[in-house]
Amino acid sequence: MNFSSNKHTCHAGIDKALTLRVSEIFYSLQGETSRTGLPTVFIRLTGCPLRCGYCDTAYAFSGGENMTIAAILAQTAGYLTRYVTVTGGEPLAQKNCLTLLTALCDADYSVSLETSGALDISGVDPRVSKIMDIKTPGSGEMDKNRWSNLNYLTTHDEIKFVLCDEADYQWACCMIQQHNLDTRCPVLFSPVHGQLDQTTLADWILRDQLPVRMQIQLHKLLWEDGPGR
Repeated sequence: MNFSSNKHTCHAGIDKALTLRVSEIFYSLQGETSRTGLPTVFIRLTGCPLRCGYCDTAYAFSGGENMTIAAILAQTAGYLTRYVTVTGGEPLAQKNCLTLLTALCDADYSVSLETSGALDISGVDPRVSKIMDIKTPGSGEMDKNRWSNLNYLTTHDEIKFVLCDEADYQWACCMIQQHNLDTRCPVLFSPVHGQLDQTTLADWILRDQLPVRMQIQLHKLLWEDGPGR
């Protein structure tokens, strides 16, 4: 199949010479969200202002290389898939991330953005599916939640809670009720890998009849930890 016929022409108004600091670009199966299992190009940007206790991508806090948007698009086009995820770190910590997202949408990719929820999402291209964390007490970064971001979520976005323990679970349940989160967009519950037992979380969700989707990180089940997966 040929997915690359004419979709990689960037919008004329976008400056493709703008640069971003990129930790890695790789091709893998999407391990989370409603896109789980889909072959996806991941563009991981360098840098993050948060330090969650369970972070599994600390290697992206620094390093990487400067790449133009044109170079990122060219490398992305080398993989025959329409799915692209921009992640981090915290991708929105780089101002040119917004331009990159629009360029990817203009190139007819189905684009998702993985963001911590700590930075303003109002400027994200509306064609992008925003996967936004709400940080729990166990993350150590609960005070960074930018609750005004809820106003910019649509039904094709998703909210994600990464849960460390039962206290996190109970807190997340309260947040769903308090902010009517399940009426805004799909809500995801994910156990911290190796910390909260996945079967236990599943039992809690069924017991309490929660309107959430439970997810397990597919990429970790297949390949464990490490860059490029």
